[in-house]
Amino acid sequence: MNTLLYLRIGSVFFLIALWQITALLADSPMFPAPLAVLNSLIGHISNGELLHHLGITLYRVTMIFLIAMPVGIAFGLLMGNFKKIDAALDTLLVLGLNMPALVVIMLCYIWFGLSDIAAILAVVINKVPMVIVTIREGVKAIDKKLLEVAYIYKVSRYRLLFTFYIPQLYPYIIASARNGLSLIWKIVLVVELLGRSDGIGFQLSMFFQFFDITSILAYSFSFIVIIIGIENFIFRPIEVRIAKWR
Repeated sequence: MNTLLYLRIGSVFFLIALWQITALLADSPMFPAPLAVLNSLIGHISNGELLHHLGITLYRVTMIFLIAMPVGIAFGLLMGNFKKIDAALDTLLVLGLNMPALVVIMLCYIWFGLSDIAAILAVVINKVPMVIVTIREGVKAIDKKLLEVAYIYKVSRYRLLFTFYIPQLYPYIIASARNGLSLIWKIVLVVELLGRSDGIGFQLSMFFQFFDITSILAYSFSFIVIIIGIENFIFRPIEVRIAKWR
């Protein structure tokens, strides 16, 4: 475990060192050094501006995640278990998977106005199909023989569901949650850039207009740190528990 931790820390230090060397060679304000970005980050935190916009973006990401995951899991279970439902919704699913996120965002803003409801709905529409696909494939990969054994021994429905069925879906649920979170916050930034007056995406658009690369990187890394924290303190511990079950 310590070796893995050292490898993770070492890779981060290697990236920072490479960044520093490249910044020194470039010697340009268009490629700021790590220390300049850190100072900018501290400055934006000190004046409260970054925390305000970060909180708004986190709120939107959380709302989208809490809506998209249950909806996607529900439809994934239905399509994975019932062939007729799968056949009926498969074309719509393919359409949803291939619809450009930018088009969905623009349509939602036009139809529902430049509001948080439109912003959240646009990202949910983009996220749900990906959850459905992952869960559907997870359902199809479930060990049917294990379920048959449970039926033979007349295992109760409650135990069948929570001991034999759902645990086999855990890896797929975690995978869709992890991939979904990374996708959601990226699309949320685009949504904020195009039609909101607050949030990380809005601030990035302001910095872009002034070619403020240092602030762009500072705001970006602030959210990346949050995502890394979620990965290490939520997703990884859950994965460890799943591994013990398996």
